[in-house]
Amino acid sequence: MASGSNGTVQVEEATAAGGSGHGAPQTTPGSGPQTARGTASKYDFVKVKVWLGANSDHYYILSRFLISRMLLVTKIPNHVAIKISLELKKLLIDNSLLDVSQSDLEANLFKLMERRGYGAEYIERYKMMTRFHHQRMPLIILVCGTACVGKSTLATQLAQRLNLPNVLQTDMVYELLRTTTDHVNSAPLASTPVWARDFASSEELITEFCRECRVVRKGLDGDLKKAMKDGKPVIIEGLHLDPAIYLMNEESGGFGSGAVQMKASPSRPDSAAVAEGTNNGASGESVVSKDEKLPVKWTPPKCIIVPVVLKMADVDHQTLLQEWTASRTAETGKSVSQEDKDALIRRLQIIQDYLTSFESQGMTVVNLSATTFPQTLDWMHSYLLKCIDQGSTSPGPAAGS
Repeated sequence: MASGSNGTVQVEEATAAGGSGHGAPQTTPGSGPQTARGTASKYDFVKVKVWLGANSDHYYILSRFLISRMLLVTKIPNHVAIKISLELKKLLIDNSLLDVSQSDLEANLFKLMERRGYGAEYIERYKMMTRFHHQRMPLIILVCGTACVGKSTLATQLAQRLNLPNVLQTDMVYELLRTTTDHVNSAPLASTPVWARDFASSEELITEFCRECRVVRKGLDGDLKKAMKDGKPVIIEGLHLDPAIYLMNEESGGFGSGAVQMKASPSRPDSAAVAEGTNNGASGESVVSKDEKLPVKWTPPKCIIVPVVLKMADVDHQTLLQEWTASRTAETGKSVSQEDKDALIRRLQIIQDYLTSFESQGMTVVNLSATTFPQTLDWMHSYLLKCIDQGSTSPGPAAGS
């Protein structure tokens, strides 16, 4: 296995000798630039072992696809990330560095990034995300908002950019609970969306909305506890996300067990809500009683919670709502009158006002429109990276502070 210094020097010399200059991709003869995920290269058939630890006790096989995904998280464009990952593997193989340390791998990767103009800022993001994954810190992203504001689209594209595999939709949970839950001790869930039903007053609408959110919250309990236990990130998106349930103060505990406390950040758009594990879970019930039998007290991990509410411009929102009513008309065969459309808009506005009212308690409200969606997606990407950085590098405040 090549030593750390030798491995780095050899690759740097090869990089300089290539003379490709800033931004010139190194590709195999006749293969052309690598611009798609599925594009094959002769270098894909050669395995490079990356050794971990001070004594190089363990190794993994280098995957240029995973490298490109990690670079994409740092906000490097996808086509550039693919080229950099191929250049990295090419340099290692051409210099017979089939066994390389993790530090050598990263040193040479950072050199390639700098050559293409992605310097210190992107390198720090890469290091930050590597540290975050090693810490196995739970990350829960809540994408709230009324119907027809682009929650699913934004959540899906954020998951692709941040390489997050888990996206939960409250609509799916709601439908599953509606068709399978025993309603002996609770009111049944309606098949018609809450915002498409008639209510006597705004208060009655919000009361029913909050009730349905609580039911959905119970349905999410297993997924949330698993995310907290395993330290996995998850994006939850949908209408049935009541900020009052997820933005909890220090006294009320969090996520049902009381073992993890939620702390809503002050009204700052550049900060995340960070949850800190505590040891006072008095309301843990079965969880606490189980822990008392164990010789070692289990301390829940710290968790980063990033709640956002999407608020779409009125004109775009009405356009998307018209598309929804058109599809519903095609399904049911019943047309929706203008009066009913106006009523739908009013009910959605009531729910939106309720959701945005939590902005002062740490909820970030994101304004978006159909024409600025790419910019909103890019802003959300940067915002989440900043939240992860704040939550993973600095220790959270102690409970009760």
